[in-house]
Amino acid sequence: MDHAQKRVLVVGAGLYGSVCARELREAGHEVLVIERRDHIGGNCYTRYSADAGCDEHVYGAHVFHTSSERIWHYVNTLAPFAPYTHRAKVNFRGKLFSFPVNLVTLNQIYGVRSPDEARVTLERVRVPIADPRNLEDYCLATVGPEIYRLFIEGYTAKQWNRHPRTLPAEIVKRLPVRTDCNDDYFDDRYQGLPRRGYTALFERLLEGVEVRLETDLMAQRDDLLRGYDLVVCTCPIDAFFGYELGALEYRSLRFDTELVDTSDAQGAAVVHFTDAAVPWVRSIEHKHFLSRRVTGKTLLTRQYPADWKPGSPEFYPVSDERNHALLRRYQELGVARFPHVHFGGRLGEYRHYDMDQVIAAALGFCERVGATYSEAPAVSPSRRTRRARAEGPTSLRRATRASAPVASVDFTPPSCRVPRRKLG
Repeated sequence: MDHAQKRVLVVGAGLYGSVCARELREAGHEVLVIERRDHIGGNCYTRYSADAGCDEHVYGAHVFHTSSERIWHYVNTLAPFAPYTHRAKVNFRGKLFSFPVNLVTLNQIYGVRSPDEARVTLERVRVPIADPRNLEDYCLATVGPEIYRLFIEGYTAKQWNRHPRTLPAEIVKRLPVRTDCNDDYFDDRYQGLPRRGYTALFERLLEGVEVRLETDLMAQRDDLLRGYDLVVCTCPIDAFFGYELGALEYRSLRFDTELVDTSDAQGAAVVHFTDAAVPWVRSIEHKHFLSRRVTGKTLLTRQYPADWKPGSPEFYPVSDERNHALLRRYQELGVARFPHVHFGGRLGEYRHYDMDQVIAAALGFCERVGATYSEAPAVSPSRRTRRARAEGPTSLRRATRASAPVASVDFTPPSCRVPRRKLG
């Protein structure tokens, strides 16, 4: 694509769209951003609660983590980040467990007290299944029935509304099991949160860019598309086409937030509820991310999985053969009908991205259309990822520290997920 000045329409003020808007404007292009919600920031949107003295993560917990020095530098030039190490807990039938699974967790379950004892115990509890073909069989063959029952079975059934034995084994292979006492949720080199919340970061990204909120592309799609040389579309690709080939499948979420009259309700930012009888999957206490001032109240959000239908918020793509075949048809339709429209980001590409990966992908695209950020971070597997691929499933069986965080506690299907990689 030539790098002459263009009129650019960006659909969506989430992370992918906002990075593109900033970089394309800096490159001299004329940029307009439209956003159907009444705020910028997409699902990263935060708002300050004076009563709780902290920022509320309105659409669920978002912790920025990356091993890329370039990406870390990029976000820190936009907004100051505070150091934060994410440590979550699991609640199973009223009992709290250290999570991700580590030596403390294994002590709680089996009473082991050393890494050697932990490895011997994990070897003993595995169920001999020669060819595990689904998620349940894989877990039984690698970590045994107790860990599967406590941490995986009920949570997965709630999150996906499917029993684990009907889901592919690949979904859970990112789940770290550690034999030391490390309970860090992420293994990345850099980790933190914007000191003034994510919305302040997006305000910096969109400085000098015209943004129209509560503007739905689909209400005036054809007129808008005709008026621009380039369209960066981060809306769902099937919705863009009015679902004319059928709807892609998603799982949705709903959030129930309340101000609680106590200074500390659960003692951790995130607690995962893995018992299938509990209808929510997570409880988020926002002040444990970054608290700006001490108050006698706290903000607590329960996160419920929900069925999706057109018009509902899209959170998790459902990975199966039907959906990926349909995605390919929509992509082909886009190339044929709208060659000047670029579909990017989580919904535009129908896949899960971590935040640093979204930024890397957006910067890479912008470089190709002449943006000023000329060194888009290269995406290549880390040494740990390459080793795990070579070793196969034994990497989980050996209970070593995995390269991937427990983002897979959502059990996002791997074909919809970008593997954790070294971004530069």
